[in-house]
Amino acid sequence: MPAIRGGTVLSMIGTLLAVSVGRAGTLLSGRRRVSTAFVKTQVDGRVAVSVAGVIGDEHVYEGHGGPDMALLAYPVEHYEYWRSIGLHLPEAAAMAENLTVAGLVETDVQIGDVFEVGTTRVQVTQPRRPCSKIAARYGRHDLAVLAQDTGFTGYLLRVLVPGEIGAGDEIRLVERADHGVTVAEAGRIVNVERNDLDGARRVLAVTALGSDVRRTLMARVESGERVGIDAARLFDTGPDGVGTSRVGHL
Repeated sequence: MPAIRGGTVLSMIGTLLAVSVGRAGTLLSGRRRVSTAFVKTQVDGRVAVSVAGVIGDEHVYEGHGGPDMALLAYPVEHYEYWRSIGLHLPEAAAMAENLTVAGLVETDVQIGDVFEVGTTRVQVTQPRRPCSKIAARYGRHDLAVLAQDTGFTGYLLRVLVPGEIGAGDEIRLVERADHGVTVAEAGRIVNVERNDLDGARRVLAVTALGSDVRRTLMARVESGERVGIDAARLFDTGPDGVGTSRVGHL
C-alpha cells in the first residue's frame, strides 16, 4: 500500500544492505577498557526481528535498546565521508548499526515514518544520539561531535510488526504523518542547537517521537534554561577515559 500525505501518493524505497548484531565485549580507550556491544558482525540469511530488535543483538548499559530503540539504521551514503577523514571502516555496521541501508538518509526520512522491510513493519522514532563508544571504537575523541555536527547520526526504529529481514530486502515507506519533521531536523535540535526551544516544541508535537529524545526535550522546554554551547558534547572524559554521557545507542 503506498504512503499518502495530503492526498499525494508518496514513493520512498530504500535497500537493506546488511543486518548486523553485536555481542557484549570491550574496547580499549587509552589504557582503559570500555564495556560495549558497539562492534557488530554481519549476519547471513534471513534474521528474526522481535519488538526488542534483531534476535541475538546485545546491549551493555541500561537505557540502550528498549522498544523505542529496538533497531539502529545507518545510511551507507555517509561511509564515504568517514573514510575521507581517515577512518578504516568495515563494509557494514561501521557505526554500530543493525541495519545498513541505502537510499534513506536523515534529510529525507521523517520521525514517525513507517516502513515495510521483509515481513516486518518498523517506525522511525528518533535520531541517534551519538555516544562516546564511537570515539572508543575508532580512537578519535571528536567523533561523537562530528556525527552530531554533520547530521550523519543514523536513526532508531521501533518494531510494529515482528518478522524476518535479510540483506537485499526492499525498504518501502507505507505511512507518513503530515508534520514534516525530518530526522535531520530533530537531530539538529536535540544534538546541536540545544537552545532552540521553539524547535524542541515542534519536535515534541510529533506523537511518534521516541521516549529518550522526548524526555530530553521536555526537560529543556520545562526548565527554559539556556545551556552552554559545549554542554553534553562528549569531549569531556570520565574515569573510564571516554565521554561521561551515556546517551545514545550501545
